[in-house]
Amino acid sequence: MSEPIESYALLSDGHTAALVSRSGSIDWLCLPRFDSPACFAALLGTEENGYWRIAPAEPIEKLQRRYLDRTLVLETEFTTRSGRVRITDFLTPRDDLADIRRVVRGLEGRVPMRFEMKIRCCYGEIVPWVRRTDRGIRAIAGPDAFLLTSDVPLHGEDFMTAGDFRTAPGEQYSFSLTWYPSHRRPPERVPPADVALRQTVDWWRDWSATCMCGVRDPALREIVWRSLTVIRGLVYQPTGGTVAAPTTSLPEQIGGPRNWDYRYCWIRDAALMLATLLIAGQTREAEAWRDWLVRAAAGRPDQMQVLYGVAGERHTPEFIIDWLDGYEGSRPVRVGNAAYRQFQLDVFGELFDTLHLARLAGIPEDSDAWRVELALAEHLERVWRQPDYGIWEVRGPKRHFTHSKVMAWLAFDRIARSARQFGLPGPADRWEAIRDTIQREVLHEAFNPRLNSFVQYYGGSEVDAALLHIPLVGFLPPDDPRVLGTVERICAELLENGLLNRYRTESGVDGLPQGEGTFLACTCWLAEVLSLLGRRDESERLIERILRIANDLGLLAEEYDPHEGRQLGNYPQAFTHLALTNAVYECCADNGLWALRREATSV
Repeated sequence: MSEPIESYALLSDGHTAALVSRSGSIDWLCLPRFDSPACFAALLGTEENGYWRIAPAEPIEKLQRRYLDRTLVLETEFTTRSGRVRITDFLTPRDDLADIRRVVRGLEGRVPMRFEMKIRCCYGEIVPWVRRTDRGIRAIAGPDAFLLTSDVPLHGEDFMTAGDFRTAPGEQYSFSLTWYPSHRRPPERVPPADVALRQTVDWWRDWSATCMCGVRDPALREIVWRSLTVIRGLVYQPTGGTVAAPTTSLPEQIGGPRNWDYRYCWIRDAALMLATLLIAGQTREAEAWRDWLVRAAAGRPDQMQVLYGVAGERHTPEFIIDWLDGYEGSRPVRVGNAAYRQFQLDVFGELFDTLHLARLAGIPEDSDAWRVELALAEHLERVWRQPDYGIWEVRGPKRHFTHSKVMAWLAFDRIARSARQFGLPGPADRWEAIRDTIQREVLHEAFNPRLNSFVQYYGGSEVDAALLHIPLVGFLPPDDPRVLGTVERICAELLENGLLNRYRTESGVDGLPQGEGTFLACTCWLAEVLSLLGRRDESERLIERILRIANDLGLLAEEYDPHEGRQLGNYPQAFTHLALTNAVYECCADNGLWALRREATSV
């Protein structure tokens, strides 16, 4: 059985990611990209589906782990009756071949250690052809080849590579697993462990040196740094595309069917991620992502999708892998995401808002990017009145979701502001007129005077946490009575043990069986709104609640089960980390760009 979701640490090289458990097992790794088939898939099945464990061969009495400051280089210290040992895990920065390193160093005593590796290609289905080398093994299956080098002798055991060794103080043992295309020759050598570690640490710290955190409180500053580092680790370096999370099918309810593949670039999530990085001063990532968007959305604006592959691929067909049992039996396990065919109106708002923020941050203007915006705005003029599937990508019928209409308002507001503030050519008067028309319609169709609240969709009676964006984007002032009534109703109906559900799944609006965890990003939105309302104590308590949920490394999934006390959903989740960062900024930031963002959302 897999370990709890929150037991895992994230490694990233800007191309792919690995999840390492507290017990020293890499149970998830896709090579060579985030969305490639996994070669270690025990996370969604059993050890027969692939893993790589290095750990003491006797009971562990104490375990501590941390990331090296401002990096995703993981150090785990194990204490046993025989002594103490440290394992350092990292993915090395790269342009081509993927290389994951594990370095074992003895600290005290002589600790017996066990090495086990099962490479299982194609999401844990295929046993590769393995040959012994002078210092390890070479494994090949279809297009994938792996070169394992080891400082200790290894042998085969029941289609597994294994080894036993014992550490002593000051002794170091290095292991590397390098992926390369099977039609090419294997790499002749890989850099020594100390060199690779130094290069990796320098790569992360060179990036973090350009960040501006702008948070005074030391504890909150650290959580912002960790969230920014996680977000950076989910950016696909070759193209500037991003993934919502590095995993697929981690369940939103244990044993339930709400299991989705998040290893793709959603326009919405990517825009919000880049907005958060922009506020931290990361203009390079924003510029790269804008260029990615221009390439991905090239062509007819009515063919723009809500999600793409990390290189801009348009087709992400969804299918079920039936040989994996799913995390703790949560089936089906899905690869691909059928939401790429959905119409989601809100993405225009997040997109135009982030592009406007990029201009405020001083990103150089790009004529191609503006032409794409103009074409998308023209398309939005034709479609904003249509129902859609909404921010939550419901698999029920399309509706006139209130949040979607508010984000259409946001799109026209921001593109008009960009045209006026930066002297860009475009019909700003017409955009502003459409913006005002949308606002009048939302105020008439989406506000229920009897409930004193906005509702999830036109004619409905349920609330939705996404309605919290009404004050966050400046659609109405935070102290507007209609906003206050909506906030109170959301708290009354959606709060559960101090955390917020995104909506009541019992309503059937999403076309799926009811039941899921509380949604952590929504709780962060509520904290942000409460801070805007001057209710700082309540806002800070919500943030503290979220921080207690984060694991020992500061990582958060998409959802949380407050009854079982465990994280749920794909992990770590960019949406959660960016929402947490924004909530902290709203409460505590001394950050000039955040002030500019707030000015841009003023009514």
